[in-house]
Amino acid sequence: MYPVRTITVDIDRSFDNVADFLAEPTNFPRWATGLSAGLEPGSPSAGAEPGEWVAASPQGTAFVRFSPPNAFGVADHRVRMRDGSIVDIPLRAIRNGDGTTIAFTLFRLPDMDDERFESDSDWVRRDLAALKALLEM
Repeated sequence: MYPVRTITVDIDRSFDNVADFLAEPTNFPRWATGLSAGLEPGSPSAGAEPGEWVAASPQGTAFVRFSPPNAFGVADHRVRMRDGSIVDIPLRAIRNGDGTTIAFTLFRLPDMDDERFESDSDWVRRDLAALKALLEM
């Protein structure tokens, strides 16, 4: 098992609005900088498996599989790199009164030292702040 860190942000917007926004893969490049260079439906010619999206990530081409839209705010996604490595990204929208709390769980993978884990945590915090700003406009 890997150590984990759950990073949260509160968004002053209804759960339904936030969950609907997160259920649409094309919204991710608007706030998730790891996908900001582009995201499009995958094709076998691009190396994608059925149901995957192709992303230009900072680490190169990635293939992303998103959770289907659901009533529970689960917006998990799985990122597969060309080398076959896979990163699971648990992401939840949680009802919180009239607003929504977003919870992103970051795994500390075996190749991460303390500095990299902190750097990735900061990256997630910046992305969640961008999501908050976008949805509270």
